[in-house]
Amino acid sequence: MSNPTVLRIALPVPLRRLFDYLPPVDIPADTLQPGLRVSVPFGRQQLTGVLVELADHSHFPASKLKRALHILDSEPPLTPVLFDLAQWAASYYQYPLGEVLSALLPHTLREGGAQSIRHERHWRAVDTEGSIGLRTGSKQLALYQWLQCESASRDSILAAGYSSAVLKSLTDKSLLEVFVPEPVAFDSSDLLTESPLALNEEQAVAVDGVVLGKFSATLLEGVTGSGKTEVYLQLIHKVLQRGEQALVLVPEIGLTPQTVARFQRRFRCPVAVLHSGLADGERFAAWRRASRGEVGIVIGTRSALFTPLTRPGIIIVDEEHDSSFKQQEGFRYSARDLAVLRSQRENIPVLLGSATPSLETLYNAMQNRYQHWRLTQRAGNARAPTLEVIDINRAVLNEGMSGELLQAMRDELTHGNQVLVFLNRRGYAPALVCADCRWQGACPHCSAKLTVHKKSRQLRCHHCDYQEPLPTHCPHCDSTRLDAIGIGTQRSEQFLLEQFAEYPVLRIDRDSMSRKQALHDMLENIQRGKPCLLIGTQMLAKGHHFPHVTLVVILDIDSGLFSSDFRGPEKMGQLLEQVAGRAGRAEKPGKVLIQSRFTEHPLLQTLLRDGYQRLARVLLAERQTSALPPYSYLALLRAEHADPYRAQTLLREWSNTLQNLCEPGVQVAGPWPAAMEKRASFYRFDIQVKSLNRTALQKTLARFCEFAEQQKLPAGLRWSLDVDPAA
Repeated sequence: MSNPTVLRIALPVPLRRLFDYLPPVDIPADTLQPGLRVSVPFGRQQLTGVLVELADHSHFPASKLKRALHILDSEPPLTPVLFDLAQWAASYYQYPLGEVLSALLPHTLREGGAQSIRHERHWRAVDTEGSIGLRTGSKQLALYQWLQCESASRDSILAAGYSSAVLKSLTDKSLLEVFVPEPVAFDSSDLLTESPLALNEEQAVAVDGVVLGKFSATLLEGVTGSGKTEVYLQLIHKVLQRGEQALVLVPEIGLTPQTVARFQRRFRCPVAVLHSGLADGERFAAWRRASRGEVGIVIGTRSALFTPLTRPGIIIVDEEHDSSFKQQEGFRYSARDLAVLRSQRENIPVLLGSATPSLETLYNAMQNRYQHWRLTQRAGNARAPTLEVIDINRAVLNEGMSGELLQAMRDELTHGNQVLVFLNRRGYAPALVCADCRWQGACPHCSAKLTVHKKSRQLRCHHCDYQEPLPTHCPHCDSTRLDAIGIGTQRSEQFLLEQFAEYPVLRIDRDSMSRKQALHDMLENIQRGKPCLLIGTQMLAKGHHFPHVTLVVILDIDSGLFSSDFRGPEKMGQLLEQVAGRAGRAEKPGKVLIQSRFTEHPLLQTLLRDGYQRLARVLLAERQTSALPPYSYLALLRAEHADPYRAQTLLREWSNTLQNLCEPGVQVAGPWPAAMEKRASFYRFDIQVKSLNRTALQKTLARFCEFAEQQKLPAGLRWSLDVDPAA
């Protein structure tokens, strides 16, 4: 194309199309290229879009085309691979390309800001003669010694678990100084600050089995405590030696500080951290440093997958089975699946690690699409914990705990050990009920009970965050006989404090960990090894190393056995295995006690007798019989409105339309109420679209989206499409 005159731009609006504009005045045609950000007028707004194509004509008359205002970049902020990945993802997940590209960019760039970073400050240690007056083993000394080896930005220091107070104190003592570093690529010649651990035979096979410099997808299935992280570290060392960069995805923000700290102990190499807990400026600075090749390792949660790398060498997805890798709102993508696709396009290996692989990943390994390495032995002298079920059908329970359970906990504490109590339910109690008229505290905006939070004296909805004061009288009959029904982590914490007054009780859930650094401080307290009780939700189950925990107690496993979600038994097995894996991770043997009213349930017995590997294969056989994923492909069409009749009526009409648009073999079922019918004042209804053929499903969905975008919808009605829903 010699003289393009039309810019085809993707804008962050909910329309699956490109918009034609004329180039800005006095912009040479040879400076234009796909991927550049462009500022354009759009109605009464000014939007930042991304140039996707250059064309020599438009379907609209030139007189109707507006002129773009500014070209914002000299070079595209996204690499060609990420730019192509965005277009593929927009097509596959049936989401507007402009909004996908916007989601891939940091907030600063979405708002039209410059790519350059100003005043990116680092801290480094000041050389001193003689004593520096810092207490041995203190956080201040640890930070000072680290910054003697290399400088670090504020976000890297905070991500590694050091507080602002520690940083300020050292700066005030003139032991640290602030400076603005010149951008330089990391040094790949002198990388190690500590020696790698000796690998056992299984670990060595896994490290040798991942060949760098070409694409491969590998499942690393390792029992908890088997040393998966050491495999990651040694592979990353090889990558860094080649002058390449590693991208590591973790499922939770809470896991990033300990992951960063472990990597920083091993490598003399800048590490960038990317997650939603950082301020926009901190995230953008880390993103830019990675894209300029200044850091060797990028660690982050789901969206960190889209970080540009100058020299990508490997992508690692830790705890690949975790549902947090699937975005549940807006652009509903799977970071795990896109990590595999990105690796293929970058021509680098991707490693998916888990003690409890998702059935989709396990199926791909069984079909030889992925390599599959197993780590069956715990690292060092650690042994797998013993599992025992306590039948509570005839047991007298005290706040949900049997006498046998309480005695086992006391025995461990008396011997100087730590006990972990798992209950995946926040708050004091899941419901407040009037004993006289049976009134129940319900959320006015959701189909959910309000959870009792006794300490703050509130009723809270854990779905829309609605809150109201804890009543002293029944609002229906004025009775004072209000009972908190059921057990949450706060109630269990209070009960354990009464039962074991001589021991600390540490609660870890979203409510207790809301303060920044709270989780890090709590974990540091646990690592000291003094006998204590830990109680918490699944925040405790993911990747944490508790060497002094010898007993894990699981209070309620039965809900997973009878879930309405077909993935319920899989999630139950994963959670039980992950929680159980916190016990016996060091020299001390571990034990797991599970309370259940269904001790003979075949799935529970399979898990206890043969482990998750066997359970996963039983569940795969059931999925195949039922033609459920991974043996079929699903999409979920949802409509939401404040008036349930309008949402349901629309989906009934659209169900008929879908039937007419379907490719052969595509099935449409519904509409029916969503699992939570009402949420945040919107009533929600679903249609399921299913096929044994992925291509047929995609063609059907593309036709439907084209139809749906042309419809005039009732005011306040929202619709969404979730391809490969995780729940």
